[in-house]
Amino acid sequence: MADYQSIQTLHKATPAFAPIVPVALLPYLAFLLLAATFVLAFYAHRLPKEKIPVRELAVASTASLLGGFGVVALFCSVGVYL
Repeated sequence: MADYQSIQTLHKATPAFAPIVPVALLPYLAFLLLAATFVLAFYAHRLPKEKIPVRELAVASTASLLGGFGVVALFCSVGVYL
């Protein structure tokens, strides 16, 4: 029981979680990331066809990464914390 008491005391003494990105900026961050995703997706669609699509793969991967972070920021901005 002494371990539980010490852990409970430690838990009460630790500070509350503070996010790196302020919650008020999440809607704007989500908009920017998702807008960049759509722009890059349009750009990837307009690239000329090549035998080995290295540039298209790089642009599409960047768009996918931005889209993933944009969706998480969008969910967090409406209160669904992931």
